[in-house]
Formats: sequence, C-alpha cells, structure tokens
Amino acid sequence: MSVLPLVFTSGWASGINAYAVVLLLGVFGATGVTDEVPASLQRTDVLVVAGVLFLCEVVADKIPYVDSVWDTAHTVIRPLAGAVVAALLAGESGSLPELAAGAIGGSTALMSHLVKAGTRMAVNTSPEPFSNIAVSIAEDLGVAGVVTFAIFHPWIAASIAATLLVLGLVILVFLASRIRRFLRRRAQRREEKRLAETVSHRPDGDRLPPA
Repeated sequence: MSVLPLVFTSGWASGINAYAVVLLLGVFGATGVTDEVPASLQRTDVLVVAGVLFLCEVVADKIPYVDSVWDTAHTVIRPLAGAVVAALLAGESGSLPELAAGAIGGSTALMSHLVKAGTRMAVNTSPEPFSNIAVSIAEDLGVAGVVTFAIFHPWIAASIAATLLVLGLVILVFLASRIRRFLRRRAQRREEKRLAETVSHRPDGDRLPPA
C-alpha cells in the first residue's frame, strides 16, 4: 500500500489544479527525482500540454467570476484527472489495485474541487479583486508544496492534504449562507434589469399614463 498516500494527495491536489499535478509529477519522474511516476506522465507532449493549460489556469483563476466559470467547466475534468493519475500511479507501483486507486483519487479530487469552487464563489462576493488573487496564489503554492512533499514524505503529505480537505469542507459549510445570499441578490438584480429593459422597449401606446 506504499502508493496509497501519493494517490490520496494527488487526488486532493487535482481537485484544485489538475494541470499542476500532472506537470509536477511528470517533471519529477523525467528528472529522476522519483521512480513512482509512470512513463505516460513523463512524455514531452504531455508535459507541454499540461504546462500550457497550467498557465491558462494561473491567469483565469485570478480573475473574479472568470474563475467560477473556469471551475464550472472543470467539474468533470478535475475528478477525472485525479482518477486517471491515481490509476496510473497504482499501475506503476503494483501495490494498489488500479480501480481502487482511481476511485480514491477521483472522489478526493471531486471533494476538493467542490471546496475550491464554493470558496471562490464566496470570495467573489467581495467587490475588490485582491482577496481573489491572494486565495489563488495560496492554492497554487499549496498544491506545489504538498505534491512535492509527497514525493519525499508521502504519509505526512497525505495527512496534510486530509487536514486541508476537512478544514475546507468545514469552511464551505460556514460560507454556504453567504453564497446563497449572493446568488439571490444577483438573481434579483438580473430580474430587475430584465423588467426595466422590458418597460423601456414597450410602445408608447402601451405605457401607463403618468399619475
């Protein structure tokens, strides 16, 4: 079961930034830092694509509201990436069945993705963009640090990832009411704008006479 902590950690990290996980693991494997990374993640074309998509995410993830759209588009991609990476890691080591590894990596990635997406919605309720940028940078550094740490101290890194996941779920529960209020206000503003546009485009003959 030696690959289990790496599977869990990579799943957690994939839910936040799957492209960074693929890029980091591929580079670590290609440079000989670890021999637990499968050859498929070390291929040059995989590293190039992961690098380009990682740069796209770095930019999109720091723009308010664009980050939420990006998260929505990755609701399937991140858990799928977490499952695939976990299965590949398990297949390389042979110490954990690939199907079980995929289930662990995919479900962990889904939970951390939901925490990330929900937290970003709450952060976007703030009118200034700096908190959004700060959270994004913290996520990028957290993923890089924990995945790197997992190569040398997998069980400790898995414990850190598990703690961060639980804390994220707890924080998300506290932020749920704020997110709902924000969504209601946004829907109300849209409805008011729609009604205003409808009235402004009515023919003069259909307008109500002034009181």
